[in-house]
Amino acid sequence: MQRGSDRLSVHRDDEMKHELQGLLRSGHPTRTEEWHDPEPTAEDDPEVAGGPVTPGRTRASLAAVRLELAKVLGRGAFPASPRELAGELRRRYAPDALAEAVERLPRSARYTNVQELAEALTGS
Repeated sequence: MQRGSDRLSVHRDDEMKHELQGLLRSGHPTRTEEWHDPEPTAEDDPEVAGGPVTPGRTRASLAAVRLELAKVLGRGAFPASPRELAGELRRRYAPDALAEAVERLPRSARYTNVQELAEALTGS
């Protein structure tokens, strides 16, 4: 039973199903004009599908770790010890692996900015 509140008619609905049929069966775009296709990612784009960057899990680059730390920590968090920074990371809901990596740094150290902290985490 049709209530009459549909945005599209039955005919337009069938037409749209027919247009999408090739895409659904093939699993890739079926257009011949390539300017309609989404652009592939660039080499310098940050990784999105890999999840949060954590220094301990893989050999993360200095730039990736610095970017992840800068997203969470502000300038007001520095200078600070690793214990203070780990607490700040947890308060701002940073990934647990990142906070745990900061906690494993030497307790006597003090970091004045994100760059120094990222260098200590990556070992560069």
